[in-house]
Amino acid sequence: MNEDTIGGEGRDIIGKVKETAGDVSGNSSLQGEGLVDQLTGKAQKVIGAARDAVGPGGDALAQKATDFAKKRPFAVAALVGVLGVALINTLRGKR
Repeated sequence: MNEDTIGGEGRDIIGKVKETAGDVSGNSSLQGEGLVDQLTGKAQKVIGAARDAVGPGGDALAQKATDFAKKRPFAVAALVGVLGVALINTLRGKR
């Protein structure tokens, strides 16, 4: 377990508390903040799990990805856009 996994778990828990507090108090803004915190926490946990899976050589891989993003920002933006649309369609149930 690394810092990302632990931090993601904490943010996820805080998000659940905020969402519940928003539900109880009728505060939709607090409820929305809770949902955002939960999604952010889950994403952070996925990043932590990926780092654990890659192992100690992960820093070099992350540096290569960062260098690629700096050299080709439009390619990275297009890739992120395509992945985002695929994720949204998957969550909606479209194929």
